Amino acid sequence: MKALGREVTIVMVEDDEGHARLIEKNIRRAGVHNEVVPFVNGGDALDYILGSDRTGNEMADRYLLVLLDLNLPDMTGIDILEKIKTNPNVKHLPVVILTTTDDEREIKRCYDLGANVYITKPVEYESFANAIRQLGLFFSVIQVP
Repeated sequence: MKALGREVTIVMVEDDEGHARLIEKNIRRAGVHNEVVPFVNGGDALDYILGSDRTGNEMADRYLLVLLDLNLPDMTGIDILEKIKTNPNVKHLPVVILTTTDDEREIKRCYDLGANVYITKPVEYESFANAIRQLGLFFSVIQVP
């Protein structure tokens, strides 16, 4: 996956280690070999995405795709999504919500805030693995601004 000829880094914000391993393994199986930078909490992920000063200024020339779980130990994925999509320097970054939450109000809220894709994690292992492989195929064809 490239953006304007440059490699896109996948930022994975997922606190469940088993889910994180499964996500990365199945993205690789789908032929996506971009760097994956994992985070288990929102604060560290925001420092990476927005930069140490959280302005997003130093990140404006980086190409990231954010995989975001909504249920994190230190803050909600909704808070992270809102901080990304309201920051003029990084609001263009694609954000894929990948979570167990299938509440319609939550899904609508994520789209209203600017999420690009919302995927509910299936509980059953093989269904989850298949959903991630499909996501990997999606990554292989999307264009990141």
